[in-house]
Amino acid sequence: MRSKKLMTGLSLLALVACPACHRTQAAPDPIPTHETFRIPSQALGEERVINVHLPPAYLAHPDSPFPVLYMPDGGIGEDFPHIVNTLAELTAAGEVEPLIVVGIENTQRRRDLTGPTEVESDRKIAPVVGGSAAFRAFIRDELMPEVERRYRCAGRTGIVGESAAGLFIMETFCLEPTLFGTYIALSPSLWWNDHALVRGAEESVRRTASLGLTLYLAVANETDIRPPADAFAAVLEQAAPADLAWTYVPRPDLRHGTIYRAESAPAFRTVFAPR
Repeated sequence: MRSKKLMTGLSLLALVACPACHRTQAAPDPIPTHETFRIPSQALGEERVINVHLPPAYLAHPDSPFPVLYMPDGGIGEDFPHIVNTLAELTAAGEVEPLIVVGIENTQRRRDLTGPTEVESDRKIAPVVGGSAAFRAFIRDELMPEVERRYRCAGRTGIVGESAAGLFIMETFCLEPTLFGTYIALSPSLWWNDHALVRGAEESVRRTASLGLTLYLAVANETDIRPPADAFAAVLEQAAPADLAWTYVPRPDLRHGTIYRAESAPAFRTVFAPR
């Protein structure tokens, strides 16, 4: 039986900003070893670029399958390098299990990562918003089968992301929880559509019963992001089924531009510890 844990510890601007722009600037991350392929998507009506990192154990153990971590904002100029490099260090230290990382490069980020909204100000952030269902269909029906065809996958999947990507992850957890086994959402934009995911959280959380899922939710000190995350965590405290392994980590010491780098390693240690 899985355990539950509660760990204590720029809304519109953050969602509008590109992944590289809304994070603290640092020295460029070394580009990790990776493969790149392109996949035409009927769901999205366009071709998408996919970056894949295979851990050293993948080549060292040619008969072994590996779990797969998917990530939006997965371009080489986006979050793919720092996430892969973080995982490589943790894996080498024996703190996490080896993972295949699949990064999805952005085309229209705000379109893909947001769901429908009834709030007029939400609709103004981009020419097109509300395309998360199509993006989810792309992952489910086109990308996942292609990854499973190309690589030795163990049948265990996770997804990680921050800000708008965190919103997509929380929406997927609420609407289609069986798509992934592990969800890592860092400072998700849960204010979207007047906090609709939070308002429906109790029903969504109860639907995860008997699925054996893992959810890791962390938030920085952000005026419009911390309160809805606190509210979602309160629902988890009251309604989470016994087999949902959930962790909530408020990080008042962090800001929107620092949480992804600061909290990704603790998240990976928690949810991908060696089995």
